[in-house]
Amino acid sequence: MNIYERLKKDHETQRDLCAKLAETEEGSSERAELWDSLKEELEAHALAEEQVFYSNMMKKTDGTEHARHSVHEHQQMTEMINELDAMDQNADIWTKKFGKLSDRVIHHVDEEEADIFPVARDVIASETANEMTERFNERKKEAVSG
Repeated sequence: MNIYERLKKDHETQRDLCAKLAETEEGSSERAELWDSLKEELEAHALAEEQVFYSNMMKKTDGTEHARHSVHEHQQMTEMINELDAMDQNADIWTKKFGKLSDRVIHHVDEEEADIFPVARDVIASETANEMTERFNERKKEAVSG
């Protein structure tokens, strides 16, 4: 599995968690559990992606701007996660704010797959892309356990 396939696998998990969380009822234990799972997934994925994938893209002239844009989107999502964490999950405002986060997540992963991966394939050697998968998995595991 190369890095693009590995990242896409995470993206599918993120889409799935967002969809499931959107269907939960206020005050349900399922909402709290899914929220914790989504937060952990997004935070660990972003950290590993920045350290392994985007750090490689930033070394390439044609990849720098795309990498910066995506890292900025990660920062925006982290801010939204922190805001949601400070809110009551039973409040209407939480549900609305989560909807905005979910939209941002979907936009981000769609953009990566449609716009950034093709650029990355041009600037990152396929052998490097294959090697990045193991490092990504290690970094993500460290982020989850750490």
